[in-house]
Amino acid sequence: MSVIKILPDIYSVGVVDWNVRNFHGHTYTTKRGTTYNAYLIIDEKITLVDTVYGPYSAELIENIQQIIPVNKIDYIIANHVETDHSGALPAMMKLCPQAKIFGTEKCKDGLYHYYYEDWDFQVVKSGDKLKLGKRNLEFIEAPMIHWPDSMFTYCPEEALLMPNDAFGQHLATQERFADEVDPCVVWDEAAKYYGNILWPLGMVILKKIEEIKKRNLPIKIIAPSHGVIWRKDPLQIVDKYVSWAKNETLPKVVIVYESMWGATEKMARKIVEGIEKEGVSVKLFDITGSDRTEVIKEMLEARGFLFGSSTHDNGMLTTIAGFLDFIRGLKPKNRLAAVFGSYGWAAGAVKQIEDIAKETGMELALAGLQVKYMPNKGDLEGCLEFGRKFAAVIKGR
Repeated sequence: MSVIKILPDIYSVGVVDWNVRNFHGHTYTTKRGTTYNAYLIIDEKITLVDTVYGPYSAELIENIQQIIPVNKIDYIIANHVETDHSGALPAMMKLCPQAKIFGTEKCKDGLYHYYYEDWDFQVVKSGDKLKLGKRNLEFIEAPMIHWPDSMFTYCPEEALLMPNDAFGQHLATQERFADEVDPCVVWDEAAKYYGNILWPLGMVILKKIEEIKKRNLPIKIIAPSHGVIWRKDPLQIVDKYVSWAKNETLPKVVIVYESMWGATEKMARKIVEGIEKEGVSVKLFDITGSDRTEVIKEMLEARGFLFGSSTHDNGMLTTIAGFLDFIRGLKPKNRLAAVFGSYGWAAGAVKQIEDIAKETGMELALAGLQVKYMPNKGDLEGCLEFGRKFAAVIKGR
């Protein structure tokens, strides 16, 4: 990624990772790649806000050197300890050992336990300010958005918010600004990012946004640490986070199923027909061949979830079991659910999934639907009616 001036004497110096396809281990697929954003502020005190993933240290250094010698950096702001943002710190500190690092108390502890270096570190708290010269930086602690150490950095003179992992997207692109990219792509990736990483943190996110709004901080640019920068109507992404954090939904159903010999799949397809007949939007996913990251994105604004599984060993099949375990961690609220599935000599999957749905906080809108062996014509008519009834509940909520 070439260096881009985003404001006078403020540059984007991060790196595009065009090739990454899995993030957070293999919990998140990044089909469009990602960026590791870092921002260089030229003032009386030269400051770097965040670094990049370790394997891209040399590229970060090369970008900085297009503007100033790296050894001229006075301050490094560590908004977050996670290695996709701090991995280049060891290489940077070898070139500017005099630089002071600023971050939260938990960030200091985390950096030490990642890199075991005794760097010059100053702990900051919400409201603390750092004078750079013509500009100042103000720090806003943001614990659990999305790690305990996280914070935002705000430059009041430029109305610039650098919130690290908030308001970002995993999106590799040479353009640096959201208004330069297809909005369908930007919003698709923003929803995917929120749904797969931040969904369970809604209450924390709402409180932090309310806190910032009460302070009436002017915000003209939001520069996250992944993806593109918001400069035209930047608060649109904040408003969307508020909607997502409140678990506001649309009259839409997402069906996720796993089938052993096709019986549960036949049920799922007939249920789709019933939902369509009621004019409700529906998405169907066989979880064994679907990208979980994409499924979660579709579920983010859906009001209704339907889960299906054949019974095996008195329980659900293994792939949907893993998917539902992930859903359990996301803690979706304000959702209606129902369960269906086929069985042979003994049932069990439907009840097992219903128990997980209730434990997660979903409201079971209908009693589970079960079919023995392969569904006959009457069974399929029952599946169609099941879909119609569920759609009617979704429309009525």
